Amino acid sequence: MQLSPFHLAIQVRDLDEARYFYGEQLGLDEGRSSDQWIDFNLFGHQLVTHLNPTIGKQGRVENYCNGVDGHGVPVPHFGVVLAMPEWTELRQKLEGFIDEFIIPPYVRFEGQAGEQATLFFKDPSGNAIEFKGFKDIQQQLFEV
Repeated sequence: MQLSPFHLAIQVRDLDEARYFYGEQLGLDEGRSSDQWIDFNLFGHQLVTHLNPTIGKQGRVENYCNGVDGHGVPVPHFGVVLAMPEWTELRQKLEGFIDEFIIPPYVRFEGQAGEQATLFFKDPSGNAIEFKGFKDIQQQLFEV
């Protein structure tokens, strides 16, 4: 079965800040936009940042944390599963501009089905983002 691209809409406090973070820093291509939202290409998926002025210029989206593998995983969060070489390249890029990781890069479930590299960080509006890396996505993505 071939995976279809997903569409995800998130709220941000400032569109110029989102354009800089997602477009300039993360390097995502920008698609359509208006004075209320911006489309980005997130590894072939559609990420839409929608302006929510009620957050305030210094405000942040709230998260709750659940325990996974000894870490507090923020909920909600989103991200993309990558092949390990892509994940490693992205991790190196992120380490150049992310000041604080929620969960620093590491390998979880080591030696088990579903072994994966992971990292978590927040965008300027407080949206939690996770990127995972698998050596073999096809064999490990949905194994338990």
